[in-house]
Amino acid sequence: MKPQDILFLLVLLPLLYKRDPMWFALAGIFCLVLSAPLFSQWIFFTAQRLVIYAFLFFLLSLLLHIKNLHNKQ
Repeated sequence: MKPQDILFLLVLLPLLYKRDPMWFALAGIFCLVLSAPLFSQWIFFTAQRLVIYAFLFFLLSLLLHIKNLHNKQ
């Protein structure tokens, strides 16, 4: 397990506890912003991981939005 994986889990656990889709989306945007300079410096492994984490954050945000809409009906 790489250090960025541990950091991802440390960020993911409080977000899962909060269950606020906006925070998941912000975490995804933050991951994409962090990955851009890494791609320009040819640090592909870490940058690719950050893009994958951003996808997971966006996916969880979408699922929570759908769950919230379903609960309101």
